[in-house]
Amino acid sequence: MIGSGIFTVIGTAIAGEKFDTSSILNTPLLDYLVNHHALAGRPGAGPALAFSIVLVAIVCAFTGLCYAELASMIPIAGSAYTYTYATMGELVAWIIGWDLILEYAVSNMAVCVGFAAHIVDFMDWFGVRPSARWISPAFLPSGLSDLQGNAIYQPGWHLGFNFPAFLIVLILTIVLVRGIRESAGTNNIMVLLKISAILVFIIAGSRFVHPAHWHPFFPNGWSGVLTGGSIIFFTYIGFDSVSTAAEECHRPQRDVPIGILATLVVCTVLYIGVAVVLTGLIPWQTLVDDAAPVVNTLKKLTHDTGSVSLNWVRLIVLCGAMMGMISSILVFQLGQARVWFAMSRDRLFPRWFGKVHPRYRTPAVATWVAGFLVAIPSGLLDIGTLADLSNIGTLFAFVLVSIGVLILRYREPDRRRGFRAPFGIAVPILSLFFCTLLMSGLPVITWLRFFAWLVIGLAIYFLYSRKHSEFSSLS
Repeated sequence: MIGSGIFTVIGTAIAGEKFDTSSILNTPLLDYLVNHHALAGRPGAGPALAFSIVLVAIVCAFTGLCYAELASMIPIAGSAYTYTYATMGELVAWIIGWDLILEYAVSNMAVCVGFAAHIVDFMDWFGVRPSARWISPAFLPSGLSDLQGNAIYQPGWHLGFNFPAFLIVLILTIVLVRGIRESAGTNNIMVLLKISAILVFIIAGSRFVHPAHWHPFFPNGWSGVLTGGSIIFFTYIGFDSVSTAAEECHRPQRDVPIGILATLVVCTVLYIGVAVVLTGLIPWQTLVDDAAPVVNTLKKLTHDTGSVSLNWVRLIVLCGAMMGMISSILVFQLGQARVWFAMSRDRLFPRWFGKVHPRYRTPAVATWVAGFLVAIPSGLLDIGTLADLSNIGTLFAFVLVSIGVLILRYREPDRRRGFRAPFGIAVPILSLFFCTLLMSGLPVITWLRFFAWLVIGLAIYFLYSRKHSEFSSLS
């Protein structure tokens, strides 16, 4: 669960986004519905991001319990696509599969943009400074400035391409086509590296905290807290994988809640530590559109203080963060290709998506499609735009899971459940409510892009997939 989000999107969650003119499209949906006026961007949480992190943890707890119940009803391992296909039918499975493609693809794009920013910082540590044109996204909604605040690019599009983000996807795509064996040991090492990087930052950074940066603590009120939560939700993507092990627990009714809640508590404490230290080091407004806020803050502090030890801390955090990002990109690219492969196997996509490499026995076509689908936008778009699309896709999947639990409680109350969410229907209802609340903190433009994605998916389903699926009378 502890992925790369805490090293990348936390800056956007703290500072929000600022634009030259007011626009309904860039206004959080709930803000517009309540106040009926457009904003010039969206408010950040500021130091109050600590509250946003707790809010998201509560949402994830409710959703995780719902996910665990749904997963425990299906006697096979799999994703939300597999569960909904078995319990709610082909159309809902298509919607959630199409949604998962968006979630996996866009979250990886965001991670790749963050990874590229860290690679640039890594090269800078050794004195290598490439042209900004080829190491930054072509679209920068808030522009780009150097450490002294001098504008490099104005807000909007510019001639450029984020080649580090593009190349890391292609390199890992080649690795996945050739085949990779993941082990618990390797995963544990990656987790230790990521946790170590977080702890090093918290411990070392706490020595340079200025409490004055925490005032005001709620610079944008509860609107900022909600918007920050909608953005920082990206850091929790992956917690639901804990719930898929419900069928393998000795005592699922006891073990699953402990596993989910303990995971959330540990991650929430670490995330709060990062948020509190980061907002105490520099003014929270300076983190606008920063895809590597943690290491760039360390870079600024090193520049301002001349501290040699802080420079080494920056290198340690950089290495830990990059290793964590590589593992995240690898796993999500693998997962995305498997969704394409599974939907092709069910004949919802053309069968050539399911072609297996003759030598490496991997789903090569699906892996290459997923690779270019992620690599090209990674070179063009900024991290805030990409994280928003990933968040709304993930939250929508969680909404469907919550609704699925309610439907199955009504339709099949006696069906065997290895795990049942406690407190009757309260948990799925609360999960549904809070997921919708977080979705409402995302900009109107994100909602429109998401609906456009769903419309495209439904068009593909009714024009192709329904006629060719394994249950179609026409096949």
